[in-house]
Amino acid sequence: MFGPPPEDRSWRVGARGEQIVGQELARLVASDPRWTCLHAIPVGVDGSDIDHVVIGPAGVFTLNTKHHPVGRIWVGARTVMVNGTRVPYLRNARHEADRASRLLTTAAGFPVDVQGVVVVVASSLTIKEHPADVAVIGRRQLRRWLGYQPEHLAPETAAAVHDVARRSTTWSPTRGGR
Repeated sequence: MFGPPPEDRSWRVGARGEQIVGQELARLVASDPRWTCLHAIPVGVDGSDIDHVVIGPAGVFTLNTKHHPVGRIWVGARTVMVNGTRVPYLRNARHEADRASRLLTTAAGFPVDVQGVVVVVASSLTIKEHPADVAVIGRRQLRRWLGYQPEHLAPETAAAVHDVARRSTTWSPTRGGR
C-alpha cells in the first residue's frame, strides 16, 4: 500500500546490483588498463540490455548481474536456484553471450568469442558444481577470476572489439540485434 510498486522496487534492486558490479569493474580497469568495460548496452527493440561487456587480455565477457540482497544462491552444473526456486540464469547468460558473439562478429568482420558470466550479489552463494559453458561468480571474486583467466586476446584485437562494441549500430535491430 505504501512505497513504490513491487516492479519498481525489483528494478531498483537490480540496478543497485549492476552498480555494485560496475564499481568492481572500475577497480579492475584502474588496476589493469588493458581491460575495458561497457555498461547497460541496449540490444534489439524489446528493451533488453546487457548489464556489462568486459573486454581484455582474457577475452570478451557478457556479465549478467543478479542481485539478491538476502538470497541464498545454489549453483549446479545445469541449474541455479534462488532460495530453493529454479531460475533461468544459465540459459539467459548463454543466450546473451551467443547473441553478443554474433553481433560483435558481424560488426568486427572477424570471429569474436564471448563468454557468458552470471555475477551474483547475494548473502549466500554455494557452487556445488561449475556449469560447463557459463561462469557463475560472486561479485567479490570477479576481478580475481578475470585476472586468472588465460590471456588469448592480443591488445590490437581487444582494441578492435572495444571499438565496435562502443557503436550503437553494433547492437541495433538493423544489424541483426533482434
